[in-house]
Amino acid sequence: AVIVATGAYPRLIGCPGEVEFTGRGVSYCATCDGDFFTGLEVYVVGGGDAAVEEAIHLTKFARKVTIIHRRDSLRAAKSIQDKAFKNPKIDFIWNSEVAEIKGEGVVNAIVIRNVETGEEMEISASEEDMTFGVFVFIGYIPNTGLFEGKLEMDRDYIVADSGMKTSAEGVYVAGDCRVTPLRQVITAAADGAVAAVQADKYIESKFNS
Repeated sequence: AVIVATGAYPRLIGCPGEVEFTGRGVSYCATCDGDFFTGLEVYVVGGGDAAVEEAIHLTKFARKVTIIHRRDSLRAAKSIQDKAFKNPKIDFIWNSEVAEIKGEGVVNAIVIRNVETGEEMEISASEEDMTFGVFVFIGYIPNTGLFEGKLEMDRDYIVADSGMKTSAEGVYVAGDCRVTPLRQVITAAADGAVAAVQADKYIESKFNS
């Protein structure tokens, strides 16, 4: 039996300062890190379902949330967009991308570039706050290339049933590399427990047959 648990990783902006300030103002998980920015401003990069939903979630902590999107309209479902537009804590910067993330120890400034004009603008934290959050939600990339053409997939994520069984006999999957509505440590651990038990039962059935 085999349990596939190769995970997934967030798609990066790819701008200077992003890697250096990951965990020091740059985050890829609102559920994990939103509380650290209680009463502060945060910037959310992205315009899809995940980005807008996470922006809405962050309004529970931050005093202001600004969504930065490369286009002039969101890609999220209309129902999600409507919630964001109605939320007084959420603002938008359209047709823009983050060109650089700056700071001293923690993030205290970002450079925004207009994708149409090329014009750049630097946004700095207030003297009172000294920092703000940058949350990046522009997609996840599953580590599943090894299984292409060998396991059933949906948008590069491995498809499995409730017992974590994949389309191949004796092969199970757990964690962020599978099709799942939530990618968190707690759900990955639960997947692992289910997959381990099911794999054990599969092996027993082979020896007892």
